[in-house]
Amino acid sequence: MTVTATSVGASDPMPPQTTPSAWRKWRARLFPAGAAALAGLLLYVSFPPRTLWWLALPAFAVVGWLLRGRSWKAGLGLGYLFGLGFLLPLLVWTGVEVGPGPWLALVVIEAVYVALVGAGITVVSRLPGWPVWAAALWIAGEAARARVPFSGFPWGKAAFGQADGVFLPLAALGGTPVLGFAVVLCGFGLCEVVRLAVKARRTGSLHKAAAVVGVLSVAVPLAGAFAARALVTDKAEDGTVTVAVIQGNVPRLGLDFNSQRRAVLDYHARETERLAAEVAAGRAERPDIVLWPENSSDIDPFANDDAREVVDRAAKAVGAPISVGAVVSRDGKLLNEQILWDPVKGPVDTYDKRQIQPFGEYLPLRSLVGAINEEWTSMVRQDFSRGSEPGVFDRDGAAVGLVTCYEAAFDWAVRDTVTDGAKMISVPSNNATFGRSEMTYQQLAMSRVRAVEHSRAVTVPVTSGVSAVIMPDGTITQKTGMFVADHLVQEVPLRTSQTPATRLGTLPESLLVLLAAGGLGWGVAAAARARRTGEQ
Repeated sequence: MTVTATSVGASDPMPPQTTPSAWRKWRARLFPAGAAALAGLLLYVSFPPRTLWWLALPAFAVVGWLLRGRSWKAGLGLGYLFGLGFLLPLLVWTGVEVGPGPWLALVVIEAVYVALVGAGITVVSRLPGWPVWAAALWIAGEAARARVPFSGFPWGKAAFGQADGVFLPLAALGGTPVLGFAVVLCGFGLCEVVRLAVKARRTGSLHKAAAVVGVLSVAVPLAGAFAARALVTDKAEDGTVTVAVIQGNVPRLGLDFNSQRRAVLDYHARETERLAAEVAAGRAERPDIVLWPENSSDIDPFANDDAREVVDRAAKAVGAPISVGAVVSRDGKLLNEQILWDPVKGPVDTYDKRQIQPFGEYLPLRSLVGAINEEWTSMVRQDFSRGSEPGVFDRDGAAVGLVTCYEAAFDWAVRDTVTDGAKMISVPSNNATFGRSEMTYQQLAMSRVRAVEHSRAVTVPVTSGVSAVIMPDGTITQKTGMFVADHLVQEVPLRTSQTPATRLGTLPESLLVLLAAGGLGWGVAAAARARRTGEQ
């Protein structure tokens, strides 16, 4: 019996999912989704500890290409995937000791902001000069993320990946919002230039106005960055001060780094006494002030006489006041406090951390969290209280502004110290609970951006590393390794003038948010008019 091809085709039809048209449909869906996630990963790779800051430009160029001209629903989905690709690896350190639950929950929530920005970008992408509106929308998303929920979480701002980049001087002009806006605008401008070049090659025509906007979107941020270099200097304006940064190390990694009573305090006192011996032998300059990290005293020196004696002895040995980080209990309140400890007078000033960390130093929605996982509530048995005043320790005119760890991510917390008279800044931190993760490098990059933003020398004393001394131009002049005991001694400039960023405060960010709102309103109105015209 002869079987014809026709009868085979009729009895055994090709499954629909394997047809070329079906495959093209799936590819049209999967390719943008995969590209959005990979663009987010590219943005992550541009962040420290790598020095590949320039990868932020192609990352935003790719996401701009994907979002331009799509529906807002597609923008929502692609924006979310871009956010996941960026934030999942960036914030993996949040789950180092507590498991993946908190890490994944944080990323899932934070990526929603990126998704909303993605939806907004699709709306403005049809407008003339769309890279400007789109970049402003990104900064508006960062502004929202830095404020809600639970006082915000600004980690991962575009500006914080630019400590080694050519755009860094713009931080002195308008702070992290202007620096981030320039980077994102340049990325979207690069997208527009490439898009128009491809279109011109295919059609033989070029939209001159759009081409000008694309080129300017790349050229203006770069030109502005080079012009802003005039604002960056490490020249002393009110003399200098010799600072010592102490990294005492911790007995063990992880959440129980301070489980051995007084060990962390003893480590920092021992390293300070080692410095004192070098000073006495003429191998090191005597510091004017000694800076210890956050939580460098693992027991309250006000409530424990043995701790008080250890700090007193260290201060007397080195012959200089010490800024000591401790958790203290006062009037029923738990405070993350920096204490200025004079070698003669003892404790003479304090600063209480104002921006405390949700789920680390206080527990929002305690009853709900306890119902989900009782272990989380046991980790934060008592909520820390917030300080109310900026911290500036003034030692013979050498005013040191205090920005404790998590606070370095918040624009207002750093600026307040400078407007309150700080001539240099110290960022005491405790990164021992995050092991050898990238967290310490990300935070160090923030401090470099802050140095340029406010034109102040910045010291970063950390319990277990990386501790560093940063000049007002953002240059790291000394740093330690991780999980080693060490100290850094250096003369740093004291500066009193204020950069435009310091003087303007939140104004640049507010203007960019208004620009984003204007572009979004224009885009919505234009889309509505187009629909009405089409219906007619």
